[in-house]
Amino acid sequence: MSPINKKKLDLLRVKLDRLDNDLLKLIKKRSNLVNDVLKIKIYKNEIIDQKRINFILRKIKKKSIQSNIDPKITNRIWKNMIWSFIDYEKRNFKKK
Repeated sequence: MSPINKKKLDLLRVKLDRLDNDLLKLIKKRSNLVNDVLKIKIYKNEIIDQKRINFILRKIKKKSIQSNIDPKITNRIWKNMIWSFIDYEKRNFKKK
């Protein structure tokens, strides 16, 4: 790699690192909301709402296409995020 391209790559990586930090802040906010949702759920079987999951994924696909983002990327990200939070809810569910 040429020195000029290496410098460009380094600058782009700095921008990606900053964006990752912003994403972490958003994930923290989402985690707090998921904790609030979890407090409302009475039964463990309320954790997975397949209709809600399907609705979210359709909405994300539509918004991705409108924003000219590859919907395969956003679908995979959202599925992973949803199932990661479902796992989190299952691990942290407390019977009332």
